[in-house]
Amino acid sequence: MTSTVGYIDYQIAGLVLLGGSSRRMGQNKALLPVDGIPIVQRVLNALEPLCTEIRLIGNDAEPYLHLGLPIIPDVEPDLGPLMGLYSGLLASNSELNLLLACDMPFASRSLLMHLLTSRAGYDVIIPRTENGLHPLCALYRRSTCLPAIRAALDSHSRRVISFFDQVRVREVGPDELQLVDPDGISLMNVNTPEELAKARTVAAAIE
Repeated sequence: MTSTVGYIDYQIAGLVLLGGSSRRMGQNKALLPVDGIPIVQRVLNALEPLCTEIRLIGNDAEPYLHLGLPIIPDVEPDLGPLMGLYSGLLASNSELNLLLACDMPFASRSLLMHLLTSRAGYDVIIPRTENGLHPLCALYRRSTCLPAIRAALDSHSRRVISFFDQVRVREVGPDELQLVDPDGISLMNVNTPEELAKARTVAAAIE
């Protein structure tokens, strides 16, 4: 099976990182609604037209069983999102993998398409804003990233970007992002009640 959106005719996996205990939110942030739709479902809505397979990555499957998607636990526990990415890539059937965090209510299909169409010659295609790199909204090439991530994990590195010096990385900078995300909201995430309130205000304003 291949994606049928536009001129994309290759296999793409969507990997949704479910995250940890949502301590700052005080409840499961992925299932909280923004404009009546749980955030994780909004993420899936952005991925589904582009992907030939979607997998959730997390160690607490029960809250997400109703989504009817494969749920991949970490290969090794308590090693953070880098292990989540590694576990997702290991389980993926596709060379190209879009990774998204579960707490991005405005995940943008146009941004994801831009990452995909910018892939030639690179192993990681990643947005960069004035706040830095956004590794939880990026495209990863399975064959090259897996061994580099494994080496980083074996050296006790836990930052998601810790393997980037071993692969070919293309950064999508602010000027380029402006063209596909003119409202500047695609990379917004929700970790606190205040951020949730802001996301709901933004959603109401763009209805």
